[in-house]
Amino acid sequence: MQTEELTKDEEKTAKDYYFKSYSHFGIHEEMLKDYVRTDTYRRSILQNSHLFKGKIVLDVGCGTGILSMFAAEAGAKMVIGVDMADIADTAKEIIKENNFSEDKILIIKGKIEDVELPVDHVDIIISEWMGYLLLYESMLDCVLFARDKWLVPNGMLFPDVARLYICAIEDEKYRLEKVNFWDDVYGYKMSAIKAKAMTEPLVDIVPANQIISDTKCILELDLYTCNKEDLDFTSNFELTMNRQEFAHGLTAFFDVQFSKCHIPTGFTTAPFGEHTHWKHTVFYLDEPIRAVPNSKLYGTMSVQKHPKNPRDLIICISSESPDSNQQRQSRRYLMR
Repeated sequence: MQTEELTKDEEKTAKDYYFKSYSHFGIHEEMLKDYVRTDTYRRSILQNSHLFKGKIVLDVGCGTGILSMFAAEAGAKMVIGVDMADIADTAKEIIKENNFSEDKILIIKGKIEDVELPVDHVDIIISEWMGYLLLYESMLDCVLFARDKWLVPNGMLFPDVARLYICAIEDEKYRLEKVNFWDDVYGYKMSAIKAKAMTEPLVDIVPANQIISDTKCILELDLYTCNKEDLDFTSNFELTMNRQEFAHGLTAFFDVQFSKCHIPTGFTTAPFGEHTHWKHTVFYLDEPIRAVPNSKLYGTMSVQKHPKNPRDLIICISSESPDSNQQRQSRRYLMR
């Protein structure tokens, strides 16, 4: 798979921006207000206090410390929160403000790969590591590093299962407004911008009524057994159309599960579920594909970390629909 080069300035900016962005309170406000996200974590921990009581817990990418406080409230003996961003300094104040001592919740500022913990092993790792398209920002790498270094045999991960799905959508209105707009800008063609716009996945809410096919799982991760190499993947898919329409693009979404809970616990970011701050990731096709009920769309999706900045993703999608007599389409996208 070909890769895209970044200049030294672009590379530095991209890497620095990741940690700086999580130092601003606005992004944490958005995540905390995401009820689907935050309340699912709260329930998975507080409703399973029998799993946390007396245990040592590691919170990878602790942010404001909200998950650490859930774990402490559930009866954990000690919670260690680690975060590289400046929000870690604020988390220390939040922990103190809520009357948790450092013996109960210890916040460490630093990269998980570089820090030293005051313990040799932990019993549970909690983390909200998911990004757009599940894998964007590569924070799962940090969780897997922590798992391999500190998690005791038969220790627990919250969450521990994740799946990525894809489906076809109709989206003529947006395509006309945002993509085809560049064909005629006050009488001038700006195809160079249109070509670049087509290489950037759109992160936005996709209404459920725009889905025109079934959905297929293209990646399933068991966090107890997967490794970093599994996060670069290629998956074939076959979608069955459910109505007569034009397919303008494909959209991806994910779900996660906390399988150790005594009551099934998890959430989905699917268009037919409650909206989350992750929204949905849309990949527009070069040319719309005519769909009729039961017609097929075959495709392949490859995802890999950018070699210059592994927090970015290079995504390649090829697709074809024999029923529409259209040639196979292939496009490379850069998510950053």
